[in-house]
Amino acid sequence: MKKTHFSNRSTLAAIVVLFLLAITQAISAQTKADIESAINEAYTKYENVTEGKNADYIPALAEVDSKIFGIALITVDGTVYTKGDLTSKVSIQSISKVFTLASVINDLGPDIVASKIGVDATGMKFNNAEFVERNKGKQGNPFVNAGAIATTSMIKGADYNEKWNTIMTLMEGFAGEKLEVNQPVYESEAATNQHNQALAFLMASFESMSWDNLQTTDLYTKQCAINVNAKDLGMMAATLANGGTNPVTDKTIVSPETVAHVLSVMSTAGLYDDSGIWLYRTGVPAKSGVGGGIIAVVPGKFGIAVIAPPLDDAGNSVKAQLSIDYIIEKLGANPYLVQPR
Repeated sequence: MKKTHFSNRSTLAAIVVLFLLAITQAISAQTKADIESAINEAYTKYENVTEGKNADYIPALAEVDSKIFGIALITVDGTVYTKGDLTSKVSIQSISKVFTLASVINDLGPDIVASKIGVDATGMKFNNAEFVERNKGKQGNPFVNAGAIATTSMIKGADYNEKWNTIMTLMEGFAGEKLEVNQPVYESEAATNQHNQALAFLMASFESMSWDNLQTTDLYTKQCAINVNAKDLGMMAATLANGGTNPVTDKTIVSPETVAHVLSVMSTAGLYDDSGIWLYRTGVPAKSGVGGGIIAVVPGKFGIAVIAPPLDDAGNSVKAQLSIDYIIEKLGANPYLVQPR
């Protein structure tokens, strides 16, 4: 009797396990179908949009293929969803600011950034010098150029090479891939970055720089020229969504506390002058770059990236904004959208 009773219990347990597994697989399949549908619909809906134009104040960016259009969404369990061009690479540009900020906060803590640079939206153009002068270099944020250069000056390392190694190691950890610098873009930017050099010296006059002004500006210029495709950026966003641990390599890149601070700055200053408009529409932290990429993060769920070089007047990719906005709405992923119980 006991043996039979044990056998029946085992059979019942096995049936329950299989039932729960079937439910889980059905839910996963439904979620997968929803994500694939949202991405495919967004791609089809916006692939022929012609508004916007490539950034041209950096000569090499004007030459980038304006038809590049790739989407990558990666969940915190490491599932990768893609559509469109995943081969073509563009320079990461201002999206790099997210990861140098993460490096500095992770190594030195959040207070130094708040005290030496600030974490407030400026309400001015990303390369504006007026707010630096007006606020003595302390009320900007790490995503406008002045604040970003000052952030790069805090990167760990005794010299240029060590600091660059810190930057690349971190970027590659987020992406889960080896990355390279787009040399023509770097050289083009380095030849035309006198304004950024001036911003570095202005920040230094208010004691907001932590290392050599010209070498820091060159490091900043070089980090902006790192080449990425949509999947690289999607993985970087997914690592943020997963609290700083890459969901595919399972390597912890930065702490969850670091990510929390970074996402807050992305929410208030991630899309230049249109950051408030973006947050109002989508509710998700995001960061754009004039190379044509945008990353967005739904904490605890997924990261998404879109590359499409033509930009609007604020410097944000037109098709990337439209696509991410559509996908977030389609998936009901706005974290502020809560249905009453």
